[in-house]
Amino acid sequence: MGTLVRSGFCFLVLVVFCICLSGDSVSAEHRGPKNVQVALRAKWPGTPLLLKSILMGELLAKESKDLYWDFIESWIHSVNVDSDSSTAKDCLKKISNYGKSLLSEPLASIFEFSLTLRSASPRLVLYRQLAEESLSSFPLADDVITNPIDETTKIKNSEAFLSGMNLDSPGNRCCWVDTGGSLFFEVKELLMWLQNPNDPTGGAFQQPEIFEFDHVHPDSTAGSLTAILYGALGTECFKEFHSALSEAARKGKVKYVARSVLLSGCESKSASCGAIGSGEPLNLGGYGVELALKNMEYKAMDDSTIKKGVTLEDPHTEDLSQEVRGFIFSRILERKPELTSEVMAFRDYLLSSTISDTLDVWELKDLGHQTAQRIVHASDPLQSMQEINQNFPSVVSSLSRMKLNDSIKDEIISNQRMIPPGKSLMALNGALINVEDIDLYLLVDMVHQELSLADQYKKLKIPPSAVRKFLSVLPPSESYAFRVDFRSSHVHYINNLEVDAMYKRWRSNINETIDMIISLFENNLPMRFGVILYSATLVEKIEANDGELPVGQLKDDHEDISSLVNKLRVESGAEDSPEMHHVEGAFVETILPTAKSPPQDTLLRLEKEQTWNEQSQESSVFAFKLGLAKLECPLLMNGLVNEPNEEALINAMNEELPRIQEQVYYGQINSHTDVLDKFLSESGVQRYNPKITGDGKAKPKFVSLCASILAKESVLNDLYYLHSPETIDDLKPVTHLLVVDITSKKGMKLLREGIHYLIAGSKDARIGVLFNANEDASLPSLLFMKVFEITASSYSHKKGVLQFLDQLCSFYEQDYILASGVTESYEALIDKVVQLADANGLPSKGFESALSGFSAENLKSYLNKVTQFLYRTISLERGVNAVVTNGRVIRLFDGSTFLSHDLHLLESLEFKQRIKHIAEIIEDIKWEGVDPDMLTSKFISDIVMAISSSISLRDRSSEGARFEILSAEHSAVILQNENSSIHIDAVIDPLSPSGQKLSALLRILSKYTQPSMRLVLNPMSSLVDLPLKNYYRYVVPTMDDFSSTDHTVHGPKAFFANMPLSKTLTMNLDVPEPWLVQPLVAIHDLDNILLENLADTRTLQAVYELEALVLTGHCSEKDHEPPRGLQLILGTKNTPHFVDTLVMANLGYWQMKVFPGVWYLRLAPGRSSELYVMKEDGEGTQETTLSKRITIDDLRGKLVHMEVMKKKGMEREKLLVPADDDSHSASKKGTQNSWNSNILKWASGFIGGKDQSKKKENSSLDVIPHMARQYGFEYELITYKWPTWLHKQKEKQRIIWAYKILFLDVIFPLALEKVLRLRNRIMICSLNDGSFQVIFIDADQIVRADMGELYDMDLRGRPLAYTPFCDNNKDMDGYRFWKQDLPNYAQHMVPIFSLPQEWLWCESWCGNVTKSKAKTIDLCNNPMTKEPKLQVKVKSNNLLLPFSFKSPHIITLIYRLLTSQICFLLGAKRIVSEWPDLDLEARRFTAKILGENIEEPQEQAPIPLQIDSTNDDDSAEDEESKAEFASNTIDRRLEEFQENAAFVRKKDTLRRVRLIEFLELNQ
Repeated sequence: MGTLVRSGFCFLVLVVFCICLSGDSVSAEHRGPKNVQVALRAKWPGTPLLLKSILMGELLAKESKDLYWDFIESWIHSVNVDSDSSTAKDCLKKISNYGKSLLSEPLASIFEFSLTLRSASPRLVLYRQLAEESLSSFPLADDVITNPIDETTKIKNSEAFLSGMNLDSPGNRCCWVDTGGSLFFEVKELLMWLQNPNDPTGGAFQQPEIFEFDHVHPDSTAGSLTAILYGALGTECFKEFHSALSEAARKGKVKYVARSVLLSGCESKSASCGAIGSGEPLNLGGYGVELALKNMEYKAMDDSTIKKGVTLEDPHTEDLSQEVRGFIFSRILERKPELTSEVMAFRDYLLSSTISDTLDVWELKDLGHQTAQRIVHASDPLQSMQEINQNFPSVVSSLSRMKLNDSIKDEIISNQRMIPPGKSLMALNGALINVEDIDLYLLVDMVHQELSLADQYKKLKIPPSAVRKFLSVLPPSESYAFRVDFRSSHVHYINNLEVDAMYKRWRSNINETIDMIISLFENNLPMRFGVILYSATLVEKIEANDGELPVGQLKDDHEDISSLVNKLRVESGAEDSPEMHHVEGAFVETILPTAKSPPQDTLLRLEKEQTWNEQSQESSVFAFKLGLAKLECPLLMNGLVNEPNEEALINAMNEELPRIQEQVYYGQINSHTDVLDKFLSESGVQRYNPKITGDGKAKPKFVSLCASILAKESVLNDLYYLHSPETIDDLKPVTHLLVVDITSKKGMKLLREGIHYLIAGSKDARIGVLFNANEDASLPSLLFMKVFEITASSYSHKKGVLQFLDQLCSFYEQDYILASGVTESYEALIDKVVQLADANGLPSKGFESALSGFSAENLKSYLNKVTQFLYRTISLERGVNAVVTNGRVIRLFDGSTFLSHDLHLLESLEFKQRIKHIAEIIEDIKWEGVDPDMLTSKFISDIVMAISSSISLRDRSSEGARFEILSAEHSAVILQNENSSIHIDAVIDPLSPSGQKLSALLRILSKYTQPSMRLVLNPMSSLVDLPLKNYYRYVVPTMDDFSSTDHTVHGPKAFFANMPLSKTLTMNLDVPEPWLVQPLVAIHDLDNILLENLADTRTLQAVYELEALVLTGHCSEKDHEPPRGLQLILGTKNTPHFVDTLVMANLGYWQMKVFPGVWYLRLAPGRSSELYVMKEDGEGTQETTLSKRITIDDLRGKLVHMEVMKKKGMEREKLLVPADDDSHSASKKGTQNSWNSNILKWASGFIGGKDQSKKKENSSLDVIPHMARQYGFEYELITYKWPTWLHKQKEKQRIIWAYKILFLDVIFPLALEKVLRLRNRIMICSLNDGSFQVIFIDADQIVRADMGELYDMDLRGRPLAYTPFCDNNKDMDGYRFWKQDLPNYAQHMVPIFSLPQEWLWCESWCGNVTKSKAKTIDLCNNPMTKEPKLQVKVKSNNLLLPFSFKSPHIITLIYRLLTSQICFLLGAKRIVSEWPDLDLEARRFTAKILGENIEEPQEQAPIPLQIDSTNDDDSAEDEESKAEFASNTIDRRLEEFQENAAFVRKKDTLRRVRLIEFLELNQ
């Protein structure tokens, strides 16, 4: 009853208050609630809904390559595809249902969400590029198609791709097949070609390239001709071509590849869903939008008028279900619909009165704890957390009044003893995620990987509890360093740190020694140097003899050989190889001082002594087994392999010392620790092979074998394995699959090494052999395969089976591989099989019986099946030799060796890093629903192989965290779901920017995957300021984006309802790191949003554009610093030079902007390509390449690691050197007619760029082309992103300055001759050779001089030139924080030339005495009056502006145009007399572009407003007349002023202020 009374009282208050509000209906109408809506469009056009089916195929292909083709077949052969597809939502549901029918839950749910997210849209853009290259790069003949494509169409299509447009259909054709030699637009022409595909009518041609992302038809045969179909599912031509090519693939005629493209003009030829979405721009989701409450100190508003007539999409309706000050208005309106207007007015009042950006200190203290309490006690904690941190200024008052539960506060404080307050962490199935960089696309991909693996593991009959354990296994650390364990008597040390006299003074305490090491290493390196001597000739013989060489027992040799080595160097010379007489001479000279017998006698005795010869042979064998013999004298630093030069030695030592220091700090190393033994025992390996251990740059390649194990007719399920003796019944966690070309010597060598590996013994590994021969394999080769299959399947348990196979391989290799001539006779081979079987205890009768039915055709069929498996699953072609260990692929190239020792190394590393944890989990599984007879060692070994191979494909962090140590009883959100394969652990500060994003992402996961979660809240304690001063929305696509009434696709948008009217807001976008965005449509100043100025407009709307994706990378040069200044270019096949950049000194960093597509990175022509070549990617390869292919097929950008090396003969050349040819510099000197000016746009949209980046009706981007034609200049726009590894600034002014510095450092266009950059201080940057100069000037400086004078100024060899700060305005002395000029203070670091003072005049710092001589005038802020520069000028654009030397004032004119404002400045005329003329010219130019007329100003005499008070005879009537006249005149002028200056507020106070300024301007 009490509740009813209380609610009734509240409603009574509400109604009474509403009645009071209704009295001011006019005011309420103008001050109604205002909203903000934001959308982000991709630069490329919208994807038709039909192609979403192809997007679905792209997503399905992640599960299984066959699912892509299953979906296509299902769609093509379905009946009534277009029925019940009258709306966009109907089409989406129909397409989604087709895909979901092929998947199980919860994969189907995340798949449906990925479809609405359009995450595969970039892949379609990539296909458009490949389609454009197919059409434009191939010379079509008239007899190939009816309407050949002319050059104009090719150029148009190329430009269309680069600008983000769709391609036009060639000759109204929507599908074609590219075979490399022909383009077929008609199916009948394709069928004719398929009858004789090798017909060389077109001459020799290169087959089209197939990429790793391509979809190859499952029936395609490796090695056959390639046919690529370009077209869209749903068109009739696609159906016909697909049918023909599928049939040809099944017959082994072609390798069929499908690339989905729907060209412009083909929508009408597709199904009814085909055109849906093609007419709308592609709106993206997966980003955040912030409306920050702006601090208005020292800032000003843009009072420009709001343009009319711009219509955007209808805004969303308001969400009335959200609580406002305890009221849920949706329920109130349900009860009292007749009071709708009054209730909504009351709601608007509550919303406008609850905005808080300040609180008292005592209200702030426990605000974080109160927020945590509100969240954990909510019925939906995730929704509550999102509503609080995304609308914090509106709810902070109610939060601060909440009574706090001490148990929550105590638990939070207790947890913060183990984790810093405000720290946020998140882990997905145990692996940490970077909360700063995580975005929706990355998170969906990671979750999809986990769900896909879980689905596969459940099909393997693995219990859910074990599945969760598998998914929680972390990958090995990337920083894991492999050390070669070289400990042996074959190491001869030149010095000994323990006993040598030179180290006697060193302290024994390790902690004291480390400090001394750092100070002494330059003069007295704290290293022990040793050598391992070997004979390169002997190593070659050892390798030729399968690594075998008899070695006897040898005594240790502790003789100090340093003197011998030094004398050898003196005798032979540093550059020459020592010869025998050098060695003999050095030996005699070394032992002569202490010899008791003639050294010559000793030398003769040593030459005859067999012991020393054996020891040298043993040393060579040792070097061979270590794998170091082919590295040409490598350097081992505590087992780490380095190059043998002094620079590498110092770098290796500098890297090793911190590791030792860290272990000393944690007590893992003390004074009695043998550091070498410790390191080698922990991470030492017995052999070095960069293909296995990796070189730190190329990541190992993994493939999943799980699907192959699940398939009923898979090659792996029919495979029999070989084992070490007496281990056949043991679990084998490691499986080596040897891919062997049986027709090659290299393949037989690999097979024999595998057999030797098993003979040597391995209790944890097994070997399976996949023969990968060509189709024309001889009969003896096929017979050998059959014998091997019989042996492995029937006799692998026999004791002598391995010896039998080894001897058989040796015979086959000698008689059939190495023998001259090819024979088809195999009788001798059968006889040898019988003979060897008897000799090794195997039943020869069994072999004779099994071989009696030998069928070559059956073996060829099996061989083709293996070949298909290798090509589709492992991407290996015919004739390739490789080793696949639990999914890790190591391809063996010509010239490389792979020995049994390498198999031991591979087993050891893979088991330790990847397989051991998997095997331990499997051993503990209690199998349910599995036939006990199936639980054999082979079954379990197959499970280990399947899981370890598939789990290695995950791209996740190797770091985890112990979340369980944090208490979660009172201050945590726990969501249990035992059946879920996804578990989220997180520590979140809900009142932080990361908390705003994470709360949205967690809600998405909760909706689509129902994971289990454990979220520990970790807010800041004892706050002294509001933690959040913004509103935030995370944009997520939903099914509601697709219309249920027509074919419209709205796309996701951010919607802010009922925003504060009188607060100034700033809009910022929180986009994924690789995105470059800029405002596309914005009729309001997004930096200064004041919603009360919207008048009748209900919703402020803005549209941004994804301008490009960021491609970043690091360039390295082995054993050298990064090649600073190296020039790189990026382009496509048709446009090789699309963008360019320079390599930075820091980390060799570089960046470029790209679109989805296939790109090629090259060294720029000139000195870069003259000195350097790029190294080929691969496992330890030393090959070079002219370009590096980079694929961009998602919205996540890419990080590229590239390595370059100096060309032979150029090792000592420097990249950056001054030019010696003075004429070259002279030829570059500028003239007024030859300068190439450029407009450089400063990272608009993400560094706080203002009107310069908004497409208003006369925006800068629209105006610039017209200006270029009118005034005759060239321009270029540049956008770049702040490097992720640099500390990011948050305050906008600091961000702008930081970007200026970054541009000055490296972000120059390579083709730039001269740059004039308008900046708040004139600065000249001269390149090393003086060939050109870069001039920076602020965008709003008024230039009164010819810039050619500055351009040609002699900088006297200085790389930089600045105009010094002037200091002759004495009124500002108290605000001048420098004594000497600030930039020129850096003279001791960078030589700087001081420009004459007249090149910069600023009213705030310079006196009026020097104003008349000023060549440029800057309108700057005044720290004394805090008068913003915007009050005396318009906004700075941060643009590099063009200029004319004949008319210097055009710089200022262009600036006025770019500001997109009606120019009526209040203070500019006071400072710059020519400003009104420039302003008028800008207005005229703008009106000309827009086709508008402007009212020309009329000159009027100044109005005398002063009244002569000395005339006492004037009557009161005269005074009244004069006052009335003056008042009427002022009102009339004020009306004109308000119209021109676009003042919309007319309050009395504002009128008086504006009047004073107006009168001052017109005097």
